[in-house]
Amino acid sequence: MSKLVIVESPAKAKTIGKYLGDDYTVTASMGHIRDLPASQLGIDLEHDYAPQYINIKGKEKLIKELKSQAKKANQVYLATDPDREGEAISWHLANLLGLDVNQPNRVTFGEITKKGIQEGMSHPRAIDLDLFHAQQARRILDRLVGYKLSPFLWRKVRRGLSAGRVQSVAVRLIVDREKEIEEFKPQEYWNLDASLVAPQLQGKTLNKDKRTFSARLYGSAAGKKMEVKSKEEADAIVQALEGKDYTVTKLTTGNRRKVPAPPFITSTLQQEASRRLGFTALRTMRAAQTLYEGVDVAGHGTMGLITYMRTDSLRISDEAVAGAKDYITGAYGERYVCPKKRTYKSRNATAAQDAHEAIRPSVPSLTPDEVEKSISGDIAKLYRLIWSRFIASQMSDCEQDTVSAQITAGDYQFRASGYVVTFEGFTALYEEASDEKEKKETALPPLQEGQVLDLQQLRPEQKFTQPPARYTEATLIRSLEENGIGRPSTYAPIITTIIDRGYVERDQKKLKPTLLGRTINDLMLQEFPDIVDVTFSAGMEKKLDKVENGSEDWHKTIDTFYQGFSKALEQAEKDMEGKKIKVPDEETDEVCEKCGRKMVIKIGRYGKFLACPGFPECTNTKRLVKDTGGKCPKCGARMLQRKSAKGRIYYGCENNPKCDFMTWDEPLPEKCEKCGATLFKKGSRLYCAKEGCDFEKQIVK
Repeated sequence: MSKLVIVESPAKAKTIGKYLGDDYTVTASMGHIRDLPASQLGIDLEHDYAPQYINIKGKEKLIKELKSQAKKANQVYLATDPDREGEAISWHLANLLGLDVNQPNRVTFGEITKKGIQEGMSHPRAIDLDLFHAQQARRILDRLVGYKLSPFLWRKVRRGLSAGRVQSVAVRLIVDREKEIEEFKPQEYWNLDASLVAPQLQGKTLNKDKRTFSARLYGSAAGKKMEVKSKEEADAIVQALEGKDYTVTKLTTGNRRKVPAPPFITSTLQQEASRRLGFTALRTMRAAQTLYEGVDVAGHGTMGLITYMRTDSLRISDEAVAGAKDYITGAYGERYVCPKKRTYKSRNATAAQDAHEAIRPSVPSLTPDEVEKSISGDIAKLYRLIWSRFIASQMSDCEQDTVSAQITAGDYQFRASGYVVTFEGFTALYEEASDEKEKKETALPPLQEGQVLDLQQLRPEQKFTQPPARYTEATLIRSLEENGIGRPSTYAPIITTIIDRGYVERDQKKLKPTLLGRTINDLMLQEFPDIVDVTFSAGMEKKLDKVENGSEDWHKTIDTFYQGFSKALEQAEKDMEGKKIKVPDEETDEVCEKCGRKMVIKIGRYGKFLACPGFPECTNTKRLVKDTGGKCPKCGARMLQRKSAKGRIYYGCENNPKCDFMTWDEPLPEKCEKCGATLFKKGSRLYCAKEGCDFEKQIVK
């Protein structure tokens, strides 16, 4: 053996080994090989916060094999992932194997392709100690917070709880949003929409439907905007407009260009995969890791299909841009190619993070259709998303002709706007999804100033202002990123942790704080305000970035934080001496059949269950099930939401196993118009499942 290459995973080792040849042996460390001890703090507070690393339990045999292989090799290359965690794994490997960290034994691959591997192997470097120190500082800070705060929570609330430097801020954001929703007072307002028909223009023949459009009340005839706040006001305007002509008094035409979204970085990939595919951040990163490390593609062999997926950079190589433009020219034509090089500015990337490219297909000409002959499921869906977004980013703008019409009737002014796409550009392939409901614009019929329009209907509609929406994974990630909390590579584990700890739960796709989460958040706000302070946490991230670029000492960064934190902890112990906080029970509508009390939700060793609040007089408990409000089409009992062994939601009759009715389709409280039974939702339609009834209808959006 002459050269040994060590990576993290067997999949990555297999892909890289294929390209390096017989002179190389490629093996995997299976992730981290050393870490802080699980059973104690593992940080020497008296000696500059020195970490006391130990070999991870269960990896003794692997470590022995790595040492043996390294001893036989003429050269050892550490080829772990090109980020903080990867640099830390390489540093630990170097120390374990007796390698000099100042020698060029570190290689990184932006993409796991033949070209990417050759590029990485031809530029070995020393381990980046600043990058390692940034990772180490984060690990130590998180350990200090976790190991010092968790026992405090066990004593003051209950055992098994934890707090984290970043997770606590995420919980606070979710709790604060829930409080905003609860405190929101809806305000009444009214829209007045006029359905209008334009007359035929000379030389044009359009049917009535194509000449009909809607205009909304804007304000006074003089152009002063007005708000209609009650039915009385709306009725008065409707009455004042009776018999009035609706005249086009001003037309404004123009054109606009819609620019494609930039290629993905880690956070935007997680957001878009959540919106479009319904993926959790963790699910997205698992699929992306597989795409990066390598899959077997028919006609190409094993290869990495995307560049490295943990990046804050929007930089794209000239070669990748050229590859995208070649594909666009062949598939769509020259006009669809962006005529100039598009450059996107990274908002948060540090110098080290900008060493990577944005997330893109490693071979732009390798289309999803071709790849999907060899892969399926999550990785196929995510590849299509990444490929489409990248190719679209190099396509021409979408061009639109716009028109805005001002329509006067009596003392009031209505407005309507629309557009026509004159050149689809990048939208032929991809458009970014949105978290907000977009105002629908449609094409207006041909109009001329001075035209009198026919009024078909004037519709007053009562509306109420809406509270802010609960966070989804996508909007939470966006908020964390905008506030500078954590880093994109940490978002998936943060969300997973706060759900697993029972601080937050998913309600549909929305994130809702539990009573436990609110209790912990209130305690943290009272005793450890800095830990849950958004500005403080963002400032901590900036300091860690300075450690990464070599402008800040990691010992000093930790010491500054710990001095304040330890004082807060000491004060909290005094404030809470002799006190214990009780987490309120969540009452349900389920009635205890033994004593008649309303049962409450408790959390036990195996998760949530229902218990009678009359304990110890009444010891009744039962499984927690969610009533859908629907009835079983076979026996009329309640339809309950359940989970399969793999965690997938299905619906079954409460009388199971006596009644065997179950379905993947969601039962709704809505009743069948023919027989009165429960309707079930499948895709975009509702149907009746009662035997002999064939009723179904489309869902109206």
